[in-house]
This record gives sequence, C-alpha cells and structure tokens, in this order.
Amino acid sequence: MGTQQRVLSGVQPTGNLHLGNYLGAIRNWVEIQHQYDNYFCVVDLHAITVPHNPAILAGDTYGIAALYLACGIDLQHSTIFIQSHVPAHCELTWLLNCITPLNWLEDMIQFKEKAVKQGENVGVGLLDYPVLMAADILLYQADKVPVGEDQKQHLELTRDIVNRFNHQFAKQDEPVLKLPDPLIRKEGARVMSLTDGTKKMSKSDPSELSRINLLDSADEITKKIKRCKTDPVRGLTFDDAERPECNNLLTLYMLLSGKTKAEVAAECEDMGWGQFKPLLTETTIAALKPIQEKYHQIMADKGYLESVLRDGREKAEDIAKQTLIQVKAAMGYSMPL
Repeated sequence: MGTQQRVLSGVQPTGNLHLGNYLGAIRNWVEIQHQYDNYFCVVDLHAITVPHNPAILAGDTYGIAALYLACGIDLQHSTIFIQSHVPAHCELTWLLNCITPLNWLEDMIQFKEKAVKQGENVGVGLLDYPVLMAADILLYQADKVPVGEDQKQHLELTRDIVNRFNHQFAKQDEPVLKLPDPLIRKEGARVMSLTDGTKKMSKSDPSELSRINLLDSADEITKKIKRCKTDPVRGLTFDDAERPECNNLLTLYMLLSGKTKAEVAAECEDMGWGQFKPLLTETTIAALKPIQEKYHQIMADKGYLESVLRDGREKAEDIAKQTLIQVKAAMGYSMPL
C-alpha cells in the first residue's frame, strides 16, 4: 500500500446526498479506489461556514459516513473519518492562514457568490473555507484530489499555498508540503437539476423537487420524476443545446441503467415522455435499492459504524500529526517536551 498514490476527498454533512453527489463523485471513487490509498472524510468543519442546525449536525455526519460505506467504499483500500475528530485540521488551517494573502481569498468565485446571499452576516469562516480545504489536503500529503468544476479554483489556491510555504520555510529540494494534482472526473457524470436542466443538481436548491436523494423512497422518486421539467418535443435525443432537460434525463438513465450512450439513444429516439418517465423511475428505484438497504443495515449497527470511524480517526491522526510536526518545525516552533 505504501507505494500507492494517496487520494483525499470529502463531503459536507448537510442534508442527504443526492444523485449528483453519487454519480458525479462517489461512484467514481468506488470504481477507482483499488488503485490508490484513499482517505475520505466527512467535512463537518466546513459545514458550519454557513448557518447550520446544531441539533442535526452529528446525526447527518454519521449518516454521510454510513452512505460512503453503503455506496461501496471499501475499507481495504480506503479510510473513512470525520474531519473534526482530527484536531490537526484546525491547527494547520491557522498556520496556513498566517501565510495566505487576504486578496487570494477575496478573489474566490464561491466566496463572492455565497457572500452576496449572506449579506452583512457573512462569517470569516466562509472567506477562510479554502484554507481549511487546503489544510485537509496537505495534512495527508495527498497526491491527487478528485475535484469537480466548482472546486478547481480551490485546488489551485491549495497549490499556491504549497508553493508559498515551501518557498518561505522549506530547504531547497526538500519540500515540506506536497503539491497535489487534480483527479478530474471522467465525462458524463455532471448531473443537472430536475427543475432546470441548465443548473447543477444541488443540496442548496430550496426545492426538494430539483434533486433525487439517495435515500428517497420509491414514492418520492416517482413523484419527482413525474413532475420534473420536460419539453413538448417527441423523440428523445442527447446533446441538443435547445433541450437541456432531455439531455440530463437521458444521461441519468444511461448512468443508472449501465447502458452505453449509443444504446440509450437507439432505445429512446422514438419515445415520448409518457413512455420514458416510468422507465427512468423504475431504473432509478432499482439502482438505489441496494444502497438504501445497506445504509439501513449500517445505521442499525451503531457499534460497527463507530468502530469504522474510530479506526479511521486513528489512521488519519497518525499521518496528520507527522505533517503538522514537519510544518511547525519548518516554521521554527519549539516542540512540546
């Protein structure tokens, strides 16, 4: 395992994971996990950069960890842990804060967009989110970080912080922090909203009808697909710029059925929506059933989930502590006696 490249990724425990999270990220991790030494965390420190409900934070956090396992993350190749259980994340964030120029953070597109929504109540945490993300990655000296389009800029910032840190504090040819590379997801897994085919499926969309959650019941899935946005054209085709919803729903069917694009195009070219929607509904319910069954099994065995997270924390902490010691030594800190 030591020779494998290390991958780090994380998901926020805000609400339920949806098909976009699964098809855009987690399913890809599952498919490639045997090639890497993987660290998957539930980033509960990131979850409080926007107003959150303390009553559900812990429950949601455990739920996401259980969904990782239910989706097929394999503990032989992967370590699952909770970000806040490893205090080094906060400590490294502070050390990196002190060398990160403020204007780098103010230029982040996500900060600008979310700050507008929060108005005058925007917290420092939202501004500082990318430094915490950098600390997450750098603590584990990750070689690769799976990123979608929306996180690319944050990974570039992480690389800038690495270069700045190594330039200021490392000896020449002996970098303290490793420069991570993006692991770009393969094409075809960008899942769009059910209510607007031009927008990404998102947890933050106020409408529940815009997304299918991994734990939705058969009735909820049926209702959402029945009511999702379509167009009046008969015959269904991929890649028509005038028909974003059509492309999205066909892509969903392709990904969930395991069929090729050519097979789906041939099967659906003469269909109307009245024929296609029940087909998509049935396929979605069947694809999610094994994940839901495994999730409920895991959640019913609290001792098992706690032991997975305890082992994960210990493994993560061992690596994180080593990195933190190296960073602090490079910055000139005295070590505790």
